[in-house]
Amino acid sequence: MRIVIVGAGKVGFSLAQRLSEEGHEITVIEQDEERRLIVQNSLDVMTISGNGASPQFLADYGLVKADLMVAVTDRDEVNMIACMAARQAGIPRTIARVRNQEYAGENQLEFNKALGIDLTINPEMVTAIEISRILLTPAALDVEDFGDGKVRLLEVRIRAQSPFVNIQLKRLTLPDRILVVGILRQNRMIIPNGTDCLLPEDSVFFVGAQESIEEFSEQFAERKTKIQRVMIIGAGRIGRHLAKILDDVGMSIKVIEKSRERCNELAKSIDKGLVLCGDGTDIDLLIEEGVGETDAVVCLTSDDKLNLLLALLAKDLGTQKTIVRVGRGEYMSLMGKVGVDVILSPRLLTAGVILRQVRAGEVVAVSLLEGAKAEAMEIVVSAKSSIIGRKLKDARIPSNMLIGALLRGDELIIPNGYTILQPGDRVVIFTLPSSIKKITKIF
Repeated sequence: MRIVIVGAGKVGFSLAQRLSEEGHEITVIEQDEERRLIVQNSLDVMTISGNGASPQFLADYGLVKADLMVAVTDRDEVNMIACMAARQAGIPRTIARVRNQEYAGENQLEFNKALGIDLTINPEMVTAIEISRILLTPAALDVEDFGDGKVRLLEVRIRAQSPFVNIQLKRLTLPDRILVVGILRQNRMIIPNGTDCLLPEDSVFFVGAQESIEEFSEQFAERKTKIQRVMIIGAGRIGRHLAKILDDVGMSIKVIEKSRERCNELAKSIDKGLVLCGDGTDIDLLIEEGVGETDAVVCLTSDDKLNLLLALLAKDLGTQKTIVRVGRGEYMSLMGKVGVDVILSPRLLTAGVILRQVRAGEVVAVSLLEGAKAEAMEIVVSAKSSIIGRKLKDARIPSNMLIGALLRGDELIIPNGYTILQPGDRVVIFTLPSSIKKITKIF
């Protein structure tokens, strides 16, 4: 697929890197020469210096033959105009990163379509929703839903005292309709087979029926109580979205933010939560506000190192769970090693949403996991698929992928080697990135 990306910031870079690795023909447009050169010198993509919001510019460089434009500059209006220009130039599909809720709300869908925008993505809202789902599942490091909510992927950390430790998976007794699909061990992702064992401190990915996973997850919680008291440090866009979501579901929240303007804006949008104008790095303030007695602390400042420091400080003071927003992907594995419970990258979450659109057709959903070390995908099995009518054990499926669940109408099936796929089945696949091309061909 020929794809034009307008904007070579963090999201644009990550997206170009991911899509080029999958074999797509990528052109990146960026006016800032320093950013353009970073992409040009780092990735195997074409870069052009110029205005991606100009129909004439797109025509002059022959970009009108592209299949998709993704506009991800740091300005909403530029992204929207770029998509409009792309449609006028003849590019059939467009995606815009739009942060301002005035442009991205449900009531704006018709307006955006009139401009020629097929999909708007708000990275901060996507991140806030992801954090809220994790907080609502206390034991989880990550939670992803598939099959219209019928299938859930759960990531948890295995403790030394767990009854699942050092038992081969083929001998492991799990609840009905649950399967182990992935193991992250010492920063290496493993697609397991029956002879693999779970070890202490492994991060393990389970797939199963939503209600089964929800009940199953409770045994991994260090405390049996649900997360009710949450402290949010940083009231940027993610912090404000998250505070509103948690306030609406009845959680007790405290938000600490240095900017009085942001504090005033947030205070107007929530009903019961407490907004404090202060420095989140002030240890006395954190202690005074009971950081050690909270169930979770979410660190959402724009400084990755500060977020790490705050999370470790909160842990030391007694917080049950820490969640950190990270901008630089290379920090993710380090943060996990030093004790941060959950690390989320808005740009990777955004890339996952866009990848679903790029692989449109049979691909229903895509989630990038653990800094894109693995992917969970929901795919509709095509009638032309080479796997139709064959037992899975006889099909030529790559060794580093697993089919974790299958939806056939309203029926949820956890497949085994004797399962036979049918056209129209929706399968949830856990895979390493190296198998993406093969999976696309198979399904």
